Amino acid sequence: MALLPFQLFQVFDNPKMGFIGNTSTVLFLDKELSDDTMQRIAADQLQPATTFLWKTQKDDEYNVRWFAPDAEIGLCGHGSMAAMAYVHNLTGEKEIKLNYKTGSVEAEAIDQFSGVLIIEQIHTLPEEPVPNAIKKGLGIPILGFYPTGNKHIILTDTEKRVREMNPNFSKLRESDVFGYAVTAPGDKVDFVSRTLVPHVHQLEDPATGSSHAALFPFWGKKLNKADMIANQLSKRGGTFKGELIQEKIRLIGSFKTLSEGVIDIDSYKN
Repeated sequence: MALLPFQLFQVFDNPKMGFIGNTSTVLFLDKELSDDTMQRIAADQLQPATTFLWKTQKDDEYNVRWFAPDAEIGLCGHGSMAAMAYVHNLTGEKEIKLNYKTGSVEAEAIDQFSGVLIIEQIHTLPEEPVPNAIKKGLGIPILGFYPTGNKHIILTDTEKRVREMNPNFSKLRESDVFGYAVTAPGDKVDFVSRTLVPHVHQLEDPATGSSHAALFPFWGKKLNKADMIANQLSKRGGTFKGELIQEKIRLIGSFKTLSEGVIDIDSYKN
């Protein structure tokens, strides 16, 4: 029996506001597992993201892949923060680089409860007409629909509208758009959002780093600001601090270790 340790993290939380952020299980591997094995483990973990981490030949560099219960994730901000927290817990390292399939994320622990991610900005493409299924499925005023290379951005008018939005996910699935961040100016922060992913298991992501890699540049242009604070108004809630630096974003958030244990990795191998 080969037992593989794991830790479960809560990230981008904000206890003062009652936000409990997003969760990711992190598993540290000796070497990369097969896609099927990682997907099966993630399905059993049933977290928004299960993060698989293994060392490269370079100091302070790690390879990383993320899996939701039903599919691999291309870029996962909260999983990156969880990976950094795991390495910091395990080795005491403060600065690491995470290499994923199409890029890398630099991560640094500020202390035992917070950290920084340096992520490439995700820019919006020219505005497009709103798909009818999304317009009907959201049931709110839509002031702009902006595609990106990741999740799209949908602009509405008020924080109240974002908070009280009651999406019709059956209707939203009639559009083939994978996911989008619905956003508006914030009442007490720079902006607010909710991230919807109607085609996968969880439907709405609680606190989404990859969405904010697009949202901070979007609102930076609108507000003419480089430093901003944002809240994600899911049921769990999350808080993000962001600083735009050239073509990257410095994303600051909190983390907390919730639990740890082991899994029998042999039981997942074919």
